[in-house]
Amino acid sequence: MKKALLAVLCALAAGCSSSGQVDPDTLQIATAPLTCANRTECDMWWKRAQAWVTQVSSYALQSVSDTLIQTAGPDGGKRALAYQITKTENKDGTATIGFAAHCDSAMGCQPNPWEAGADFKRFVRGSAASVSPAGQQPASAPAATMQLETGPLQSTHAPTGGPVTQ
Repeated sequence: MKKALLAVLCALAAGCSSSGQVDPDTLQIATAPLTCANRTECDMWWKRAQAWVTQVSSYALQSVSDTLIQTAGPDGGKRALAYQITKTENKDGTATIGFAAHCDSAMGCQPNPWEAGADFKRFVRGSAASVSPAGQQPASAPAATMQLETGPLQSTHAPTGGPVTQ
């Protein structure tokens, strides 16, 4: 009985230790700046950003403006991600779209914030055919068709819920 319990505890510990790892390609996409090149592109990307958050978030939109898209949450102990998307105009006529996602669970977030950030950026850039939060596929999602250039800082949170600046 003790050996069986020990084996189960070891298996659980091994599973937990590898669950926080993020694919390097996903991490690269999630940390790449999201900067649109002109007003037309920025307007299109901002609409895509709102569509993505609306379709993916477990929480309702709390605030939507020309510079902020924010959901409610996170609720205490919940693994669902709350989102804050910002748009900052740059002096050269471009704009940078920032992404932040966090939850309030000691068990980690679901979906993984890094994967959510990568999915968000692929969708907004137009390199994803539809919204796909961490492997999930909704019934209908807007198509995306444009490419993106990179720019300054963005922020998100680590899979454990702690803040990480990108």
